[in-house]
Amino acid sequence: MNKLKSRIHDDSNGLDYELMGDYYIPALEVPEEHRPIGRWGRLSKPDLNEQAESRLETIIRQMKEAEGMRDELKTSEQLVWVQRMNNIRNRAEEIVLTELIYTI
Repeated sequence: MNKLKSRIHDDSNGLDYELMGDYYIPALEVPEEHRPIGRWGRLSKPDLNEQAESRLETIIRQMKEAEGMRDELKTSEQLVWVQRMNNIRNRAEEIVLTELIYTI
């Protein structure tokens, strides 16, 4: 049986292919994009961080109240409390990212 080359080049399309198991997969590389944020971006970054932290704390507090998270649960059922708090934090972070970060 013939030994397959680990890497080949196709002149018709200019792509390189790497051998993965029995198949040749295109060896594609995404160029790293570096876009400077500029002067105004650097000036607004600290303010944006402060807004995001403040908004995150507010949303977490509101969600805790809405879901009835009490300190008694923290002492009686610690794992349930940790699970619920992680869930609340993840949802709050997603809200903050959607509202403040992704919309810019």
